[in-house]
Amino acid sequence: MFDRRPAALLVVSGGAGESFARLNALEGIARSLLMGVIPLLALEALGSKELVTHAYLFASILTLAITLNFATLERLLQRRWVVTLGAGCTLVAMLILLFGDGMIMALGIGLQQASASLFSVCLSLYIMDYIGKKELIYTETRRMLYAGVVWMVGPILGLWLWEGIAGWAPIVLSLFGAGAMLSYFWYLRLGHGQGIQRAKSHPASVFKIIPRYFGQRALRIAYWITLSRAIFWVTLFVYGPIYVVEAGLPNWIAGGLLSLASALLLVSPLIRRLASRIGTRRVILFALMLTGLSMAMLYVLGEARPIGLLFWITGALGGVTLDVLGNIPFMRMVKPRERTEMTMIFSTWREGSQLLTPLLVSTMLLFAPFETFYLLLALLLSGAGIMATFLPRRL
Repeated sequence: MFDRRPAALLVVSGGAGESFARLNALEGIARSLLMGVIPLLALEALGSKELVTHAYLFASILTLAITLNFATLERLLQRRWVVTLGAGCTLVAMLILLFGDGMIMALGIGLQQASASLFSVCLSLYIMDYIGKKELIYTETRRMLYAGVVWMVGPILGLWLWEGIAGWAPIVLSLFGAGAMLSYFWYLRLGHGQGIQRAKSHPASVFKIIPRYFGQRALRIAYWITLSRAIFWVTLFVYGPIYVVEAGLPNWIAGGLLSLASALLLVSPLIRRLASRIGTRRVILFALMLTGLSMAMLYVLGEARPIGLLFWITGALGGVTLDVLGNIPFMRMVKPRERTEMTMIFSTWREGSQLLTPLLVSTMLLFAPFETFYLLLALLLSGAGIMATFLPRRL
C-alpha cells in the first residue's frame, strides 16, 4: 500500500489504532466543550431562534460545500496540510465567536463545523490506509470509547465554564484542545508514505463522483445507515432537552439526558465483542431496529411524558452501537482506488443530517403535530434496517 509507515506511529503504545483514538479524543475535546455554548452565543448575538436557525442553515451549507471539495484540497495539498488547514479554520472560528456579532456568527459556526468535517474525512482515510480490514472494528471500538469519555465531560464542562467563569473560558480551552490535537498529529508524522504531489490534472467533478458513489449498492446502504443514525442524534441533542422541559421535569435532567446518552459510548468494548460473536451485520440491524422502535414508542406516547426518557435512552443505545459499527460497511467495501473521492461523499452525512432534520420537522409541522416526526424517523431507521439485510453476511 505504502512504501513505509511513519516511525513514530509504530512506536506509540498501542499501535496505530491507539494513536488514532487519542487523536480523535483530542479533537473531540475542542468540539465537545462548545457543543452547548455555541447555540447560546448565537442566540445572544442574533436575538431570536429564527435567526439562529438561519445561521446554522448557512453554516451547514458552507460546510457541505467545503466537504464536497475535499478531493480538490487533497490534490492541491498533502493530506497532512488539510488537517492543518482544518485547525486553522478552528482558530478563525474561535476568534469570530469571541469578537463577532450579528450574522458574522454564522461564518464562525460554519468554519467550526468545516474544521470538524475536514478532520473526520482525513481521519477516516488514515484509518483505512493504516488499519487492516480485520482490525477496523477494534480501532472503531477504541475510538468510540475514548470519545465517550470526552463527550460525557466536555459539554457539561463547557457550559459550567461559560456560566461560572467567563464567556471566553470554554473558547480558549477549546483552542488549547485543537492545538494539542495538531501537535500530536504532527508528532505522529501522519501522511502518505509516497507523498501526494500537486495535481497534474483536474480533479474529478463532484457531479461525476456522486452518481458513481450512489451507483454502488453497498456504498448506498452504508450512507443510508450512517445518515439515519446522524438524524437521530441531531434529533436527540436538539429536541431531547425540549422534551424534558415539556414533560415537566427540571432543566438539569435535560443535561443529564445528553450526558447519559454520551456516556453509553463507554459500552463500546461490549458492542465489539457482540459483533465478533454474532456478526457485525446482525448487530447493525438490531441497533437500527432498536432505535427505530424507540422513536415509534415516542410517537405512540404522544405528548411528552417522563416515561418517554426511557425510549430516548434505548434509542441512544442503538445510536451508540451504530457509532461503533456504522462506518464499518463503508470502510470494508469501498474500493481502495476510490477511497478519497468516495470518503468525500460519505462524510457528508454530518451536513446532510443537519440540513435534513430541521427540513423534515418543518415540513411535517405543515400537516401534522410534531410527534409525527418521531414516526417518520422510525420509518427512516427501519428502512435502513431493511437495507442492511443486503449487506454481506461476513461484514
